[in-house]
Amino acid sequence: MKLVIIERDGALCVEREGYLRSPDDWQAQPGALEAIAQLNHAGYQVVISAIWSGLGQGQFDMATVNAIQARMSKQLAAVGGRVDAVFFCPHAPDEACDCRKPQPGLLRQIGERYKINLAQVHAVGSSARDMQAAHAAGCIAHLVLTGKGAPASIEPLPPEFPPGVQVHADLAAFAAARIAADEAVAAANAAPSPPA
Repeated sequence: MKLVIIERDGALCVEREGYLRSPDDWQAQPGALEAIAQLNHAGYQVVISAIWSGLGQGQFDMATVNAIQARMSKQLAAVGGRVDAVFFCPHAPDEACDCRKPQPGLLRQIGERYKINLAQVHAVGSSARDMQAAHAAGCIAHLVLTGKGAPASIEPLPPEFPPGVQVHADLAAFAAARIAADEAVAAANAAPSPPA
């Protein structure tokens, strides 16, 4: 199984002050929906991870969450893409859960659900907290520079970013790089062996 986990806020959609409170607040990052469609067509299952702490704080209810996710799914379908699942942390910040980033609990839940070694999973996010969670879970960490948490400098990344983070301009650049890397591996495996 080829699996990519994408953090919603900043990587997939435009970050809002406060919370996404209605479907009208949902706005995809430029090229992000098409990037997911490209990953799908390349054989990847895509899972979205999100923090919905407004649920735990009573700011909105599950009907609102479902309506926002339905809008996302409809827009994805319009470009030939889909997400396999959405995993989210519903807890308020003071609940000390293990699924609120930078804790790795949400990513580990995804690994358990899919029965996959997270060392084979590419996790894409837009902040140091996303990268810390990906690193702690053992995922291959990819930073996109489209969120509010993007660093001012990437060479080198600031010390709060774990080692080994791969940096991409946006989700479309990540998808292109990932697909190109897969094609290079496939081509190398298909090449005839040199004569003995």
